[in-house]
Amino acid sequence: MSDGLSPRVVNGFGTLELRLLAALDAVAETGTFGRAAARLGYTQSAVSQQIGALERSVGGAVFDRPGGPRPVALTPLGKVVLVHARELLARAHTAAEAIERFRAGESGRVDVGTFQSVSEGLLPEIVSRLRIEHPGADIRLHEEELVALPKLLAGELDLAFVVGPPGDDVEFIKLLDDPYVLVARRGDFAPGSVALDRLDGAPMVAFPQTCDHNRVEAILSGRGVRPVVVFRTEDNGAVLAMVRAGMGSALMPTLAVGLAVDDADVCLHQLRPTIAPREICIVWRSGGTLSPLAARVVDIATSVALGRAASSEERHIA
Repeated sequence: MSDGLSPRVVNGFGTLELRLLAALDAVAETGTFGRAAARLGYTQSAVSQQIGALERSVGGAVFDRPGGPRPVALTPLGKVVLVHARELLARAHTAAEAIERFRAGESGRVDVGTFQSVSEGLLPEIVSRLRIEHPGADIRLHEEELVALPKLLAGELDLAFVVGPPGDDVEFIKLLDDPYVLVARRGDFAPGSVALDRLDGAPMVAFPQTCDHNRVEAILSGRGVRPVVVFRTEDNGAVLAMVRAGMGSALMPTLAVGLAVDDADVCLHQLRPTIAPREICIVWRSGGTLSPLAARVVDIATSVALGRAASSEERHIA
């Protein structure tokens, strides 16, 4: 027998059910079949039948029955069986409690794929709320944007935040639209919106040509706008630092801008015409069953995203 609890097979005793072991424990504890029946909520004859079935399974009597008002007594075989019965019953109780905690989302592990701007802009509140609700949960975050979907489909992640639409083999909820803004050193452009044509030939700090930024540069190219890229980095903070240093402006989704909205040296401008926003989604495997903990992550992420979208409408952009 393995270390795990089998519901019916116990060592060499054949097919034992937990209810038979519970009957053994109750009779041994109370001393009579009648009191054991009252404790278990059975009839006395039902307990007698259960003890009889147990004795057939283990190949011998587990109680001496003196008859009359005198209590029954464990046989030597019964004492051996009782020791193991109580261990198994305790393990079964522990397993039942663990299952209930899992169903309530109070325990278990959830692995979530993320990427930088979600890690900075959404996940702190999501994780904080989840830990308050379920302090015993094991939350694992994996910031691997380019391989999040393959890892999700391989079963290595329960959920992943991605830039959508995410494609086949997954189910998803769109959390929010993440609009693009022009981030520039204050004074480089007049207050107000900036025409995309103004960026043609202008120095620009940019993200690598992967994921959504490839789409953004294709939109610019389609309009005949070709900025001069002077630096590429996938680090949001490095993009903002180079803008602040005067290297050039940058096109950034608002979720990646973060605290730059309050930076005295940096100004955010709306674009004219606008660039279609990127879609932030949370995804899981198609047809997969989410654990209660993972389902709660989805619920909290949806709530946080709604709050983020509402606050973004009030954000000051020059």
